[in-house]
Amino acid sequence: MPIFELVVVFGSLMVGGILKGATGAGAPILAIPALAAFHDVRFAIVIMTVPNLITNLMQVWQHRQHHLRPDFLVPFLIAASAGVTFGTWVLASLDSRTLSLFVAVAVLLYLALRLFKSNWQLDMVHARWLAAPFGFASGVIQGSAGISAPVSLSFINAMQLERRVFINTVSLLFVTFVSVQLPVLAFAGILTPNGFMLSCLALLPLLLGMPVGSFVARHLSRQVFDRLIMLLLAGLAIRMLWAALLP
Repeated sequence: MPIFELVVVFGSLMVGGILKGATGAGAPILAIPALAAFHDVRFAIVIMTVPNLITNLMQVWQHRQHHLRPDFLVPFLIAASAGVTFGTWVLASLDSRTLSLFVAVAVLLYLALRLFKSNWQLDMVHARWLAAPFGFASGVIQGSAGISAPVSLSFINAMQLERRVFINTVSLLFVTFVSVQLPVLAFAGILTPNGFMLSCLALLPLLLGMPVGSFVARHLSRQVFDRLIMLLLAGLAIRMLWAALLP
């Protein structure tokens, strides 16, 4: 890879780590579109596999005593496994421009939901009924675009869980995604030995960024930080749309 691309990859991952350290979630929301904007979607998803697995395993262990009931988690995670398998098949089948368009639309949808979010709460009775369809939809968009946040985080946010339960639930979901997606990516020929090695190396800038994010969260207004991240995401989405739609 050229030096410029290496710098962009390293910087994108570190800023993703800053976001995760500040908010407890969201590294792929920033890192995937940044990597895809300067390379391609398949590369971005491969690069984020190992960092996603390790950082979310850390959070599952840290918050292992704060989890939702099995009658919600089991259908949610099983459906997510099926969805991410189907989404990875879509990833292998579509061309790079179409995939970039998917990622750009996912980012814009996430930004719209963030801007127009309400305080509506989803009770657990209805959440259990919706667990499987939302789990499957989250998996499909995660497998094909690398960003399930418009579906998964919006659904889990609507339940208005206590922070530690929220982090445990999101982390379990992403551990499930990566555990299923790694062998599927390898079988599809998208994850190569070199790609896996780069993904392992990508863990370093993410881990370097997480303490910075914790520091930022203590010294910078959450609202200001959110707005800066949203502006950056909007710029990345516009860049991807421009590249995907130009002849």
